[in-house]
Amino acid sequence: MVRHVILWQLNAELSPEEKAKAKQGIKEALEGLAGKIPGLLEIRVNTEGLSSSNADLMLDSLFEDEASLKGYAVHPEHVAVADGKVRPYAAVRVCMDYVTDEGK
Repeated sequence: MVRHVILWQLNAELSPEEKAKAKQGIKEALEGLAGKIPGLLEIRVNTEGLSSSNADLMLDSLFEDEASLKGYAVHPEHVAVADGKVRPYAAVRVCMDYVTDEGK
């Protein structure tokens, strides 16, 4: 299995209210992909980091294998979410993908 983790910092120009609205929209849209993309086993977005955090939100997702992750990256529903809900608000994106033996 492959774990796909993304951390985003939102645009600094956004007001606290705009950030809260963007975070909620990103969470709903990404978590709404559950059951729609082959090989996507888990997906959740955390929008409430501790004050020690330097990221605004985190995607934590699990895929059957690396091929499933690659399919997710180009899947039309994921691309629509990335282009419509994430990229307009994100200033910084950091990603780590790794092989895990979860579920074995």
